[in-house]
Order: sequence, then C-alpha cells, then structure tokens
Amino acid sequence: MSDARDNDQPQPPEPDSGLEVVETAAEAEADGLRHVRIDIRRALPGRRLDKYLSGRLGKDVSRTALQSYIREGAVTVNDQIVKPSYKITAGDSIDMMLPIIKPQEIPPEPIPLEIVYEDDDLIAVNKQANLIVHPARGNWTGTLVNALAYYFKTNWRDICELPDSGEAFRPGIVHRLDRDTTGVMLVAKSELALWRLGWQFEHRKITKTYTAIVHGLMPLDEDVIDAPIGKHPKIREKYAVHRKTGRPYPVATKEAVTRYKVLRRLANVGRSRMSFTLVEFYPKTGRTHQLRVHASFIGHPIVGDKMYGGGPLYRSQLEGRHDVAEGPLIIRQALHAHTIEFRHPRTGEPMTLQAPWPADFAETLEVLDTYAKGAD
Repeated sequence: MSDARDNDQPQPPEPDSGLEVVETAAEAEADGLRHVRIDIRRALPGRRLDKYLSGRLGKDVSRTALQSYIREGAVTVNDQIVKPSYKITAGDSIDMMLPIIKPQEIPPEPIPLEIVYEDDDLIAVNKQANLIVHPARGNWTGTLVNALAYYFKTNWRDICELPDSGEAFRPGIVHRLDRDTTGVMLVAKSELALWRLGWQFEHRKITKTYTAIVHGLMPLDEDVIDAPIGKHPKIREKYAVHRKTGRPYPVATKEAVTRYKVLRRLANVGRSRMSFTLVEFYPKTGRTHQLRVHASFIGHPIVGDKMYGGGPLYRSQLEGRHDVAEGPLIIRQALHAHTIEFRHPRTGEPMTLQAPWPADFAETLEVLDTYAKGAD
C-alpha cells in the first residue's frame, strides 16, 4: 500500500539522488506556461517519474499536481506520454509545460503616477502609455497596480488594504484601459467605493469620453456604431465584429454600442496628402478593445493601432518619404480617455474628472495642423 503522504505532499529535494541531470528552463510561454527540460545522464534503478519530479521541483509543484500534469500529457519522456509510475532510466529526456509560478504579493515599484483626484474612497490617475493595469500571466511586475503599491507604501498604507472583488492582484480595480490607451482611471480605496462604482459601471451610469486620431476623413459629423463584438476566430488577444449568431465563427458575441462626434477633419496633410480625423467616442457598452474594433470596422482605424489596421505615424510619411521611418510622432494607438463622469460612491454628488492629453497625442495634433495648413 502506498503512503498517502507521498501522494499529497511534495518531497524535499534530494541532493544525493543518484541522478545526474542537465536542466534547461525555456522562456515563459505567452499563455502563462514555462517550459522545463531535464536530460537524465544516469539514474538509480526503480526511480518513479512523479516522485523524482516532486523532489526536484520542491514546493513549487505538489506531487498530486504533477501526477495530473503527467496524465494530461503536459509532462513527457522522450516525447512520449507516460504514466506517473514510469521508471526513469539513463538517457531519458523529460519535457514539462508547467504553470508559471505567480508571486505571492504585489511588489511596490517606483513607477511615476499622475494623480488627478484622491480622497478616502477613491483615487483617479491619468494612466500613461505602455502600462498594463494589473499583474497577469507574463506580466507580474511593471503594472499600474505595482505603481499604486509604491504610492501607498510611501503614504504609510499597504495596497493589500484596498478592497478587491475576489480576483487576485487587482486591488481596487473597477475598470481598465488597454496597455497603450492613456487617460483617466478610477481605483477604489474602500469597500463602499468598490461596490458602488462597480454598480455604476454595470448599470451604465458612468459616462466616459475618449479622444482619438483616426485615419481618413469620417464622412458623418455624428453617428452611432451598433455592432456586436466577439473573440477573433484565429488571432489570440484580438476581437472582431460579427453577427450575434456567431456565424461563421462558433464564438459568443456581446452587444457593443459606440456613439461618436467629429471634432476636426485634417485633409491633404503634407506632401503625402494624407487625411485624418480628430474624433470623440462615447462608448455605451464597455467591451474589450471596443473603440479600436469599432473604428476599424467603419474603415477609420485609430492611428498607431497596428492590431486593428492603423499604423504608426512619422514626419517622414507626411513629407512623402514613405521608404523611411524618421521623426516618430505617435507609434501607439492615439486613443485617450480624457473625461469620466460618475456619482461619488459615498456622497452621491455628481463628479467630472478630466485628464489632459499626453505629450505625444498633443504634439501629433499640432504637427498635423501645421502640415494641413499647407506647410510643405
């Protein structure tokens, strides 16, 4: 009869195990897995695969979990699926695809934050570009939450004190912006704020206004884009517009509605005679990538949004030199959340918070205005 403790508890590493190995850890995979390879040069007879790996990996992975990984084919020997009881022999090559080990806490990092508003219940920040909101697979550091952890630490508070909705590494987060979308974001500092702000988002009581620079001249001054959004059928992390039936793609779609208003059209810009539109978006729903997908859907992708058909903008393009990329103006999506309107979670008073355009957005508009005035 086997010992129950062997089945449930990881065994301590055995420094003198009688096995000589060469171990290689590959780069982390995009979907949150790490590749580990162990080449066995010599081995003691009768050593079980699950027991050896449990001792080798220590507390990182339990023996029970390892047995499941082996049965599911996430652990192979010589490119073959084997049983947990497989006996290791010299010359074996073990390949494993194991979950990346998540940190147990949120490390504070001195990432600059622009605070738009703060009180005892909430904090609003003007999020900069190239900043993910919260830790997730492959990005456990360098996020807005890490920046907030540092900010609160310097103000004699631990970020773990912030409320969360049960999701790890998302303290206080009630809504998100894409990595390269800039603008105002709310973070709850109290349980009351988390619940009441969440309720306002869920019931569409919060109004957000975005500014974007899009390719081409939008023909209508105002319109509504009503087109459901679902996961792209082939490209991971991408979304697409298609019908609610899901056909021809067997994926679920969700209602997505965006109203927009043209602020300014910029025609015949520079020697290249390119055209752009400065537009405000007012999303009624809050689907992932909604504004980027909808802008692309109507044929006017956001400048700099390579995922959805837009391209980075350089001075050399405006000057008609399309064979080079010189003088970058904006190389990420030109999308900024500049206004958010809501009711204060404690007082119920209406609030309007604004975040000024970031430098690359404002400078790009200034250059486009100059070139559009016939400066060539």
